[in-house]
Amino acid sequence: MQHDKAGRLGHNEFLGADHVSRCADAKANIFTDLSDRVWAMPELRFEELRSVEEHIAAMEAEGFRITRNVAGMRTAFMAEAGEGDVTIGFLGEFDALAGLSQVAGITEQRPLEPGANGHGCHHNLLGAASLLAAVALRDALTEAGVKARVRYYGCPAEEGGSGKTYMARAGAFDDLDAAFCWHPCVYNAVMSSSTLANVQAYFRFSGRAAHAAMSPQVGRSALDAVELMNVGINYMREHMPSEARVHYAITQTGGISPNVVQASAEGLYLVRAPRLDDARSLFDRVCRIAEGAALMTETKVEMIFDRATSNILPNRALEEAMHQTFTAIGAPKFDAADFDFADRLRAASLTDDDIRASSEAFGGPADYPKSLHDDILPLVERPGLLFGSTDVGDVSWIVPTAQCLTATAAIGTPFHTWQAVTQGKLPAAHKAMITAAKVMASSGARVIADADLRQRAKQELLERRNGAPYRSPLPEGSQPPQGAARRG
Repeated sequence: MQHDKAGRLGHNEFLGADHVSRCADAKANIFTDLSDRVWAMPELRFEELRSVEEHIAAMEAEGFRITRNVAGMRTAFMAEAGEGDVTIGFLGEFDALAGLSQVAGITEQRPLEPGANGHGCHHNLLGAASLLAAVALRDALTEAGVKARVRYYGCPAEEGGSGKTYMARAGAFDDLDAAFCWHPCVYNAVMSSSTLANVQAYFRFSGRAAHAAMSPQVGRSALDAVELMNVGINYMREHMPSEARVHYAITQTGGISPNVVQASAEGLYLVRAPRLDDARSLFDRVCRIAEGAALMTETKVEMIFDRATSNILPNRALEEAMHQTFTAIGAPKFDAADFDFADRLRAASLTDDDIRASSEAFGGPADYPKSLHDDILPLVERPGLLFGSTDVGDVSWIVPTAQCLTATAAIGTPFHTWQAVTQGKLPAAHKAMITAAKVMASSGARVIADADLRQRAKQELLERRNGAPYRSPLPEGSQPPQGAARRG
C-alpha cells in the first residue's frame, strides 16, 4: 500500500466506510442470531459461561485465535486475527441482570420465568455487535491487503463486577493502539462524556444475640449498627461534592424474628465520584462512619471489597473521527413496524417523565417527534459527565478509547427494566446493533489507515492523564469473585 506524507493510506476503497459496512452486512445475520441466543440465556456477572462459549464458537468459526481465562477469569477471553504493527481492540459484554425475565416483543410486563434473569441493558446485543465489528474489519483488511491486528475482548461482569478493571490490571489492553466499544441506548450518538468512578464494598457487622425482651442488656445489635451507618452517611451527604453519589442495599438483616437481638447484619455500599481520587476519599469517609457505628453499638465491622472502576477519559481525536464515520454511515433505518411497536410500548408503559429523563441523560431533544431516534446527535463541544459508571473507564486510562451509542429501544425506555428486555431481540434492536458494528469497524479502519490520527489520540491521552500512569482502583491482592454473588 502507498502512503502519503501525512501517514494516511493512499486512496483505498476497501478501508472506506462503504466497503467496511458491506463486510458487516455480509455476516450480520450470523451475529444477530447470536445476540438472540444470548438474550435467551441471561447469565449474571462472572457466570456467563454459556454466553462466552457462544461467542468463542462464533470467533473460532471465523478463524480468530482464542485466548481463554484472561486475568484469571473463566468468562474473560480474547479473540485475535491478523499480524502487524497496529492493533485495534473491540470491547464486548454479555452479562444480564437479576429479576428482569420478560417475554420479548410485547407491551406488558410478563416474565418468561418469575424471578429469573433478563438482558435489561441489551448486553446480548453489545457483545454480538462488537464481534461483528471485529470480523468486518478483519475481512476489509484482508481484501485491502493491509496488515494489522484485530482483537475482540470478551469482558465479563460489567454489571457490578468490574471485569475490564481486572483485565486492565493484568495488562490485557497495554499493546492496543485504540479501543472501540458501544452501548445500546435510546439515541444515536458518539459518547463524549466522562463517567463516575466508583468503589463498592460490603460492611458486615457482628454483635451478640440475646432475647430481646428478657435480657436485651446482654445483646449487641448488628442491625442497629447498619442503621446507624446509614444515618451517618445521610449526614455526610450535605458535605460531599454534588456530583458524588452513595447508594446502599441491606443485604442481610440478621433474621426475621423481632424478639431476637440480631447478631449479624450487612450492607452493600456503592460510592461514586467524578474522579477516582475523590471516590477513594469518599469511600474512606464511609469506612470511618462504619467504624463509628460499630463503636456506638459495641459490635465489630469487617469491610469486604467487591469492585471498583475508574472514570472515563474522553478522547476527542477518536470521538471526532468516530462521529464523522457515524455521519457517513447514517442512523439505523427503522421501518413502519419498528415505529408501530415503539409507539404502542410508549403508550402502554412509558411516561413523559421517562422521555424527559432520556433527554436529560443523553442530551437528546425532548420533543423528538418519533418514538425511535433515527437521526444522529451532534458531537458535544466539551465532554460532559454521565451520571453512571462503567469499567470502560479503566481501559480509557490505558489506551485511546471511543464509543458510540445506537438506538436499540424507544425513546424514554429506562434501561435495567422489563421494557428494555422486551425490545432486546426485535428487528429495530438488530438494525441498531448492526449500525454500531459498522461505526466501530469503520472507525478502526480509519485509525489503521491514519498514523497522524493514532499519534494525536495517544498524545491526547497523555495530556489528559497529566503525566500520571494508570493506577488500578482495585486493592492489591483482590481477586474477582467466581460467581454472581459474593461468596462467604
